Amino acid sequence: MTIEGTVNKTAISLVVLLVAASWTWNLGVGDPRAGGLLLLGLIGGFVTALVTVFKQSFAPFTTPVYAACEGLVLGGVSVVAESRYPGIASQAIFLTFGTLGALLLAYRSGVIRATEKFKLGVFAATGGIALVYLIGFVMSFFGAGIPMIHGGGTVGIVFSLFVTVVAALNLVIDFDFIEQGAEGGAPKYMEWYGAFALLVTLVWLYLEILRLLSKLQQRN
Repeated sequence: MTIEGTVNKTAISLVVLLVAASWTWNLGVGDPRAGGLLLLGLIGGFVTALVTVFKQSFAPFTTPVYAACEGLVLGGVSVVAESRYPGIASQAIFLTFGTLGALLLAYRSGVIRATEKFKLGVFAATGGIALVYLIGFVMSFFGAGIPMIHGGGTVGIVFSLFVTVVAALNLVIDFDFIEQGAEGGAPKYMEWYGAFALLVTLVWLYLEILRLLSKLQQRN
């Protein structure tokens, strides 16, 4: 495993994601095929993510599939958001890659270090967010939801801002994982697993930025 190899695999995965995203994006909001592709992407992405996490040696095969599935999802979600708030998708893309570049620079320069305390804090915050989303998902089956956090009010915006920051900090953990893997002589297939880890975080970060921008637009 090398850092250069992981960067190359990440670039390939992003190209696959963008191609798939352009497909659902170009279908538009009213096309009946868009809903089916979005559902396919959600299910396919979830399954391939589970397989990749529990069988890391499969990453060279599952990571491109995961990228394609998430592309279908992001393209569909983005075109809906764009129809409501023109320009929001390009803003979210710019902010996502801007955050990636800024944090990579901060990590390489030593401004941010992935210490054990840092990792523990990020893991705890990520787990708490996952629990909140899971509770909200279960409550939705009963016609209810967690109040305020999904709205465009102050509480909702602060919550989205917090989640976005936590998602961004997960990139630092991904950088550290890739660096440690390269230094420790991890198997070659771990380059694809490192690309997968980065892709998961970038997809999450993009969606949270898109959600935050939508809430800010609601206040205008």
